[in-house]
Amino acid sequence: MELETKAHDGGDAATMQDILYTFEQFKQANDERLNGLEKRSADPLMAEKVDRIGEELSRQQAVLDRLAARSARPALDTAADTGSEAKSAFDTYMRTGAMTAPELKSIAAGDSSGGIIAPDETASLIDARLKDISPIRQIATVRQISGNSYRKPYPTTDFGAAWVGETGDRDETTTPTLMALDFPAMELYAMPAATQALLDDSVVDIGQWIADEVQTEFAVQESAAFVAGNSSSKPKGFLSYDQAADASRDADEIGTVASDGAAIIADDLIDLVYTLPQSYRQNGRFIMNRTVASSIRKLKDLEGNYIWSPGLAAGQPSTLLGFPVTESEDMPDVGTSTTPVAFGDFARGYLIVDRAGIQVLRDPYSAKPYVLFYTTKRVGGGVQDFSAIKLLSMSA
Repeated sequence: MELETKAHDGGDAATMQDILYTFEQFKQANDERLNGLEKRSADPLMAEKVDRIGEELSRQQAVLDRLAARSARPALDTAADTGSEAKSAFDTYMRTGAMTAPELKSIAAGDSSGGIIAPDETASLIDARLKDISPIRQIATVRQISGNSYRKPYPTTDFGAAWVGETGDRDETTTPTLMALDFPAMELYAMPAATQALLDDSVVDIGQWIADEVQTEFAVQESAAFVAGNSSSKPKGFLSYDQAADASRDADEIGTVASDGAAIIADDLIDLVYTLPQSYRQNGRFIMNRTVASSIRKLKDLEGNYIWSPGLAAGQPSTLLGFPVTESEDMPDVGTSTTPVAFGDFARGYLIVDRAGIQVLRDPYSAKPYVLFYTTKRVGGGVQDFSAIKLLSMSA
């Protein structure tokens, strides 16, 4: 059966039909490939066909995800934005460098870099678009802070509890041992450039232009740091913490499950799921990159059923063993001693902290005739519950 490429101009319903059709083609082609392997008469072109259909399925799923993000994005009150005094003053500063409002002058006077804080409308627009793009930001807990760091106590031993009658004595319970987890906000920056012609165009919304220019770079840097950041001038990713076999891990280590071989099989994923405690498993999800997802999509259970199911509605992700899948290109590929698959409740397991405010410094001198806008935000991240995340560790 030849792969058909269909148009996506019919909305969600058309996209659902496309995904169902493509997934059926994928299963049929993969079954033919597996039958050829069993009979030792495998057609090398069949493997290419399976991969090609898998790529088309990934593309269609991405279309559906973009539709979901677009429909979920809150509408901006443009009338209110236009009349905002802070936004108007910020707009004038961006275009001309003049500070026309007392609050802008006071902000700049208290900042050694000479920058100013972008109005709430611009900061909210950047934050909303970061969530659309960054896969980890979509599933982790995000907390806004006013300082440079956030400290959270984490129990390394269980809290004590006991049953008691209405008039019975209350014996003292075990006091938990606590350790402090610090989440410092690191500086993330981008430096978009504008021509004077752009700045002179009164129709251009400068705040939205800034958001459009920095969103992708911010999201790329954030996503990489949340997965594998080393905590040196950037957040600490969940793959950068100490790891140990789950049965013997310490309280501040991420638990791992060893694979049965050099390639991922369905049993590895089942073991990974059931290593996570039930209280976390009900909100569990997988994280892996596109290459790993493509290989896992071909796996079946012992009854011959595919363990992967595509998402069939806007905002509904693909599922693996019944759990949603988040694709992050910052996850490693399958290789010796790598951890290509993570599973857990990431809302409970990973914390992102955003310091309130986005700062902009206008620089018309360094790259004349262009005007540079040194834009910074402070963001941190790290594991806040080590029991909520498990990793599949590949064998040699």
